[in-house]
Amino acid sequence: MSLREAMRVAMRGLRANRLRSLLTMLGIMIGVAAVILLVALGNGTSARLNEQIASLGTNLIGVLQTRGSVSSSGKSQPLTDKDVDALRDSSESPRFVTVTPVKQASAVLDHDNEMWRTNIVGSSKDYPAAFHRTVATGSFFTDSDVRTSTRVVVLGQKPLEQLFGGDSNGAIGQKVRIGRQSFQVVGTLEANGQGDDVAVMPITAARSYLVGGEDTVDQIVVEATNQAGVPATMDKVARVLMDRHHILNPDQKDFEVRSNLDLLKQYTQVTDVFTLFLAAIAAISLLVGGIGIMNIMLVTVTERTREIGIRKAVGARRKAIMKQFLMESTVLAGIGGIVGVVVGVALSLLGELLGAGLGKTFAPPQLSGGSVLLAFLVSLCIGLFFGAYPANRAARMRPIDALRHE
Repeated sequence: MSLREAMRVAMRGLRANRLRSLLTMLGIMIGVAAVILLVALGNGTSARLNEQIASLGTNLIGVLQTRGSVSSSGKSQPLTDKDVDALRDSSESPRFVTVTPVKQASAVLDHDNEMWRTNIVGSSKDYPAAFHRTVATGSFFTDSDVRTSTRVVVLGQKPLEQLFGGDSNGAIGQKVRIGRQSFQVVGTLEANGQGDDVAVMPITAARSYLVGGEDTVDQIVVEATNQAGVPATMDKVARVLMDRHHILNPDQKDFEVRSNLDLLKQYTQVTDVFTLFLAAIAAISLLVGGIGIMNIMLVTVTERTREIGIRKAVGARRKAIMKQFLMESTVLAGIGGIVGVVVGVALSLLGELLGAGLGKTFAPPQLSGGSVLLAFLVSLCIGLFFGAYPANRAARMRPIDALRHE
């Protein structure tokens, strides 16, 4: 029997039991659609996380105080302005684009009896460049403001909305009370979805009026020239600070050097596992659909036992009988797979369309051509695998026993 003839016989057998064939294909269809949609959701979530981390700057390096570790002197030294100056003055390669000190706290902002607790960041004029922030209105404070501890503040979008109703132009020049002091609003930051609940001021003003600490910093942010130079820049930062803190053993560092690139790699690994897990869950539907195909094909073989006997009696070979039933199971799975691909792609595209209207509150699915092709090929393989036993059972029937079957 030729392949074309086997296909014709298979389609005739499926048309003879339309409802049963449709219900059998439904399991494969749901499985294929679920694989495509869930993988697309996993890809979308991964892309959104990567986008958010990349927006913070993959060439940024953070230096933090390490708790519990001490230097060879037996004392843990805090990060200070002298550490910042040492990094800025370092002449060895690679070069740093910016070195930015950060002092952090939490405080209540008060304007005309409207109050909001937000994150206070004391920093230098390099804060926007180091953290990839853009000033929306007004201006950022200057080096002169830092030197003179000027009481000025730049508001993020969240405190701007709470205190001034989102009116960025109206906020410029206004006074807000932070602690016991009044600060003048000189600028506002554009929203980035990550650090919008923040108020930034000169680090000297933060120390003088809010958090104390004459020269200590909570974090030093170093900007490398590019993403490729991050590892070498991290090594240089560690060398400079170990020399400053008189540390000989790297295991005894009283500071920690991190990069957003490392964070991005960690999140990528997590989201890859998450996507694989979703695909594995969806694959269970395909397995159930395959079991359904085997069940129906066994029923079909039983129903057509006499037909098998007649075909064998007139000379049909075992190979031809097996090919016929394998073709039927593969066609069942193939049609179910095609319909599943159409449904899965349609749902993924619909999710992308809806996600575009929801902004950053929802990670829209991202369709993967590889997952579509793989899901369809797996559906065909399931048809072959789960149809093999019924086809082999039909092919091994003895003609005399098949003809005597009632």
